[in-house]
Amino acid sequence: MASEKLSQIKISVLDLAIVRDGGNPSDTFKNSLDLAQKAEKWGYERFWLAEHHNMQGVASSATVVLIGHIASGTSTIRVGSGGIMLPNHAPLVVAEQFGTLATLFPNRIDLGLGRAPGTDQFTAAALKRDEHAAMEFPANVEELQLYFSEGNKNGRVRAIPGEGLDIPIWILGSSTDSAYLAASMGLPYAFASHFAPAQLYKALTIYRNNFKPSEKSKKPYVIACVNVIAGDTDYEAQKLATSFKRLFWGIITGKREQLKPPVKPEDDFRDAMEEAALQQMTQYTFIGGPEKIKDDLNRFIEFAQIDELMVSSAIYEHEARLRSFEILSKLHKEK
Repeated sequence: MASEKLSQIKISVLDLAIVRDGGNPSDTFKNSLDLAQKAEKWGYERFWLAEHHNMQGVASSATVVLIGHIASGTSTIRVGSGGIMLPNHAPLVVAEQFGTLATLFPNRIDLGLGRAPGTDQFTAAALKRDEHAAMEFPANVEELQLYFSEGNKNGRVRAIPGEGLDIPIWILGSSTDSAYLAASMGLPYAFASHFAPAQLYKALTIYRNNFKPSEKSKKPYVIACVNVIAGDTDYEAQKLATSFKRLFWGIITGKREQLKPPVKPEDDFRDAMEEAALQQMTQYTFIGGPEKIKDDLNRFIEFAQIDELMVSSAIYEHEARLRSFEILSKLHKEK
């Protein structure tokens, strides 16, 4: 059995605002708020939402609006972006938006930043995204930092509100490029191992080895996001996970759909090559009853040496998703 690591770190939620088959965005937003309220009660540290566009199964396109919705319905849990795809937006607009959120909800707002479009190339063009925007990502992060700084009060362009506010900036990534950037800027780092597991260990090693302390962060701080599907029994969890697997298989094959109802595990068939492709993308997905989840997560945390675990759970039934997060919260409290 792995040593007890889960109880020693913070746990958080990544919500993709998934629209399930037969549902609609209105249902999704109600369920997201319900999950956030319960996550707050269960002791989760933060609740992040991710920016995606042109996906019929994901309703988090207006990420900033959703963050405000979640923050207004909770009182202590940190709420933020996991992340805002900065090349889609002018840094000044992001500074003003998050300055407004941080003014409305003091000491509760996180700004996680990514450089990907969060969509396909045609939608990126519709967003007026510059094709060179990703290369300008480091400069755009620095511009954001300037708008948030006290030192910009004599600047010709200022973020009001935003200026002088302590809004934590996180660099998000799924490759080693983001690790170098987060390290050089002395910022905390969140890795998307829930869908891009291959470079997790290498990226975290680069980040830690190259980290330069900054005014905001004196030492490296790492979040790894993983998928967790917990049930009261291993079999129940395996059944719940069929929805998740079909969702990710649709991503792999380009046939994106809304989240489907679960089926019996034995009826969820893919051939050996298809299963291998799915496993490669979802390596850090933890499925099972409480004991299996606890042992597997302890091993992962010991391997990755992370400071915080962020969890995404694509589960069809809302009550079953709540139960999965409740199980994890109870395991987190066990010593």
